[in-house]
Amino acid sequence: MTGRLASATAATAHQREWFARMREEVEGGAPLALVNADAPQEIFRTMGIPYVVNQWWASIVAAKRQTPRYLGLLKERGYPDYIEQYSATSLASAFETDPAQAPWGGLPKPTIVLGETTGDASRKIFDVWDAQPGVTYYALESAAENAVPERWWELMPHRWEEAIGSTRLDLMTGELTGFIRYLELTTGRVFSETRFREVMALVNEQQEWNRRTRDLIAAARPCPIAVTDGIPSVMVPQWHRGTEWARDAARAFHDEVRERVDAGVGVFEDERLRLMWIGRGLWFDLDFYRRFQESHGAVFVWSMYLAIAADGYLRYGDDPLRALAARFAAFSDQLYTPPWSSEWYVKEARHHGVDGVVHLVSDDARGGYFTTRALRAAGIPVLELHADNVDARKGGDLTSQLSAWLDELGGGKA
Repeated sequence: MTGRLASATAATAHQREWFARMREEVEGGAPLALVNADAPQEIFRTMGIPYVVNQWWASIVAAKRQTPRYLGLLKERGYPDYIEQYSATSLASAFETDPAQAPWGGLPKPTIVLGETTGDASRKIFDVWDAQPGVTYYALESAAENAVPERWWELMPHRWEEAIGSTRLDLMTGELTGFIRYLELTTGRVFSETRFREVMALVNEQQEWNRRTRDLIAAARPCPIAVTDGIPSVMVPQWHRGTEWARDAARAFHDEVRERVDAGVGVFEDERLRLMWIGRGLWFDLDFYRRFQESHGAVFVWSMYLAIAADGYLRYGDDPLRALAARFAAFSDQLYTPPWSSEWYVKEARHHGVDGVVHLVSDDARGGYFTTRALRAAGIPVLELHADNVDARKGGDLTSQLSAWLDELGGGKA
């Protein structure tokens, strides 16, 4: 068993330092944005506006075992504590009653929240944010296209217009143009196209490194890193996309994985079952991913975070704003809408040579049935865990469920 990745430790330390600096900036009068993970954060990066990713903050709260308290703050005010907990956790921060208990000093109140209008519950969460004093919700449409591209992951870097559709891109490009003007008027900051092009180029460099890392891990036997190291190593830099630090962090992650692969190092040398985890990270129990190594030789070799960084973000083109629209116009489709998502998961399962898939199905999951069906049709065993990734009250004994399934799959003591 290997020690923790230096890139994971460095990324976590960087995020703590950044968060402390950001809190000081906001206390000094800087605007703050709260943005969904699938929102065009590159605009804020270009304009020097600090932002916090909604779902990242929820993961920190869950890792600190604070989610029940935060959901309780919602329930006390008459809001449901059982719908879209991943997105609603940050909203509960607006009602914080004991800042001393809050992780990392607590989430400062944002001046703007940004997200797509995906689903009734999500829209209502943002509407409650909009009702808070000094907070504005800027909504982006969630559009769809009847035509579905085959093997979209091959088209996206350069042929994204073909993959997504011009009408859909026209809509989001127009929305982003209006959003930039709104930020300029309300913050006094200027959007520089020269700076924007630099940001977009750095993002593409970063994702090229992520693609190389994904392919290294897919080919390696045994798996060189733990999923719990891979997630911070790829995702903390993702939240800082468009910076040289993020680009260099992605390269350092790749180089560290390369060294382990070349040395034949595995996260668990007696690897007998290769598993794929589909769904959001199980933030309240990250030890879960390594719990079955000794008992079943089972190693999680895949999570969506590195894989979507490798396939979902690269966008080249002469029009940087339209390329940014292409990065996010179909982002949810890539992860959640069949056949976009289901075909991609089958491709990734085969690419990584997995023996089985553990599929976390939350109450708000979209397309989960089709994902499981596609994988099983491809001959890949699937265990569905019906639970929430931040709310430990749901799902029952996940450890026992997975252990029993692994016994059937052929794990157990060597």
